[in-house]
Amino acid sequence: MTLTQSVAGLLPELCVLGALVLMLFLDLLLGRKDIRDPRSTGQILTAVALVGTGLAAFFVVRTPDLPGVMFGGMLALDPFARFFKLLFLIVAAFALVFAAMSEEIPRARLGQYIILLLTVTFGMCLLAGSRNLLMAYLSLELVSIPSYVLAGFRRGDRRTSEAALKYVIYGGIASGLSLYGFSLLYGLTGSLDFRELITGLTNLAYSPQSKLVLIVAIMMSLSGFAYKVSATPFHMWCPDVYEGAPTPFTAFLSVGPKAAGFAVLIRFVQTALGGTLEPVIPWPQLIGLVAAATMTIGNLTALVQRNVKRLLAFSSIAHAGYLLMGVSAGTDAATRAVELYFVFYLLMNMGAFLAVQAVRARTGSEDIDGYRALGSRSPLLALILAVFLFSLAGVPPLAGFIGKFYLFASLLETGTMFFYGLAFVGVLNSVVSLFYYARVVKAMYLKNPRGKAMPVPLGPGYSVLLLILAVPTLVLGVYWQPLINILSTAAGMAH
Repeated sequence: MTLTQSVAGLLPELCVLGALVLMLFLDLLLGRKDIRDPRSTGQILTAVALVGTGLAAFFVVRTPDLPGVMFGGMLALDPFARFFKLLFLIVAAFALVFAAMSEEIPRARLGQYIILLLTVTFGMCLLAGSRNLLMAYLSLELVSIPSYVLAGFRRGDRRTSEAALKYVIYGGIASGLSLYGFSLLYGLTGSLDFRELITGLTNLAYSPQSKLVLIVAIMMSLSGFAYKVSATPFHMWCPDVYEGAPTPFTAFLSVGPKAAGFAVLIRFVQTALGGTLEPVIPWPQLIGLVAAATMTIGNLTALVQRNVKRLLAFSSIAHAGYLLMGVSAGTDAATRAVELYFVFYLLMNMGAFLAVQAVRARTGSEDIDGYRALGSRSPLLALILAVFLFSLAGVPPLAGFIGKFYLFASLLETGTMFFYGLAFVGVLNSVVSLFYYARVVKAMYLKNPRGKAMPVPLGPGYSVLLLILAVPTLVLGVYWQPLINILSTAAGMAH
């Protein structure tokens, strides 16, 4: 691919980068004390960032797939990358609006927040197309480092500072492990390209002298991806960060960077490891066992949580386990099931965190007790939150049920006992998850408030956004086939 074609294929990322640079100048200009108006300044900055993400999404949709790879093999522009880029941009747009509405983001520092958020989005878009170990590592760090700052964005808050510190420590360890694994793979094969790795790895896998080093290299390489998707045993940062970070960023973190981690993980295992290594190094079974452990630990630990953000953090860990089942299967159907699940996960998880943000803004509480009698204090908010929670649990006829159905079906289609057992573990975990989601719904409808029952007014902005997320969650639970057809043609396997 020529340099001109490569630049044309990078137009979505360039739009995000252009908006980011423009934001730097606007934040500096509008932040001057003699012209500062925090409310109008925040509206201008949010509008500029939304225009940038909108243009980027337009180019993702309009730019055709290009033959070959961009920039000498560093990046791919295929349906798989385009799907995840569009997903990231939609998540970023919602996160920008959430931040503009939230009281947790100081108006005077909203520009800094948006700049960091766009930087993470830029890194995620690069990560979706990465097919080179060096590009994958640099993109991971471009996602991770600004995320550390965003997690600790509320200065002076002890919980936020603790969360950011833990995030940095865990992230640094995982980054070092994955980088060492990448260096071992390069030393063993002499290449950083995913497609070229498979040939060298296959030859080495059957060599008794190299097999042990190869296993260590693959395990350490996968650890960085496992950290990004909050898979066991690299999930311990997740609850503290989700609880301590500003709610708008928590919502973004629960979907965007997680999806980016899954995008590069899928491309790595399907392209660099492939099926030829399975007889020697059974990576599908290894990822399947990690999936079972991740969903089980996430769901069982969520049972005892009282803070709703922390509960949703362990829920997010459990959902990472469900998605890892699809990664372990590695078939076309499983990959499409993962893509479908992320569409539904965007709707229901972003919606759940927006509802949590609305309750916190009105009551100042994130505890389950703060949701007592919410059904009478704010009927629309309680109803919509119940829809999101039951969808996360996989209750029909909501979108979450369809997502899990396709994931489990893709495992059964493999025809192997291991994946039959893995699907059974997934079903059991879905049953367990219903208990802790139902605890919140029980508090909203069956518990009396402690003290005087104060109404929880829901402003027009929150109402519109919640409905935008809730209506597709309901509709796609009964009319999902058009979305399946779109994904079958517009999205595809990594290559």
